[in-house]
Amino acid sequence: MAIVERATADQLPAIDRLGEDALLLRFGDAIDASTNARVHALSRQIARIRPAWLLDIVPAYATLALFLDIDAHPDLDMQADAIGWLRRQAFVESSSDEGRLVRIPVRYGGDDGPDLADVAAHAGMTVADVVALHASGRYTVAMLGFAPGFPYLLGLDKTLAMPRLATPRLHVQAGSVGIGGEQAGIYPRSGPGGWRIIGRTSKLLFDPAREPPALLAPGDRVEFVSAADP
Repeated sequence: MAIVERATADQLPAIDRLGEDALLLRFGDAIDASTNARVHALSRQIARIRPAWLLDIVPAYATLALFLDIDAHPDLDMQADAIGWLRRQAFVESSSDEGRLVRIPVRYGGDDGPDLADVAAHAGMTVADVVALHASGRYTVAMLGFAPGFPYLLGLDKTLAMPRLATPRLHVQAGSVGIGGEQAGIYPRSGPGGWRIIGRTSKLLFDPAREPPALLAPGDRVEFVSAADP
């Protein structure tokens, strides 16, 4: 992909043309909470004033993709027009506008968390301390990916970070709560996976008949609650 446009406004990140019908706003290369917060802050601001020709807004760790309806005005270069529109807006560099807070109940260990003991051993902690530390975290949905509704969560305590399995499992239960490197995540449906599974939730992460289908959205905040707690 050739980079042919760059934003010059201080409040905007660099802008690349993505294919023929999208733009990619680049906030940097790092996977960190502050960069991701900037992505979601701008995503929410754009969503509030969303023009009809903007089909979709897709935030990721350090980028924001905007998908355009290039058939809306076939006589225009919609990418150039969209870049001009972005530059004319009074966006504010702010991360104070937080997403929803969603609490996720988790049954830790046993058949629901087959890797919990291994995570505890790797961290040099007791199983109970791992559960307490994991459930005390404050997580942010950095992005959705891998499978419909799968949240990549920032905020995992580095003590609990652990490499993925060398050989992925062929079957991971829907609702499984996992650790992959320094990320946390929840499997929305059954299938293969290589993350360390420490528990499972009964929450339905993705339901095509629900509106919206995904329980969590990019920018949401997540708290895990041990199902053993009163």
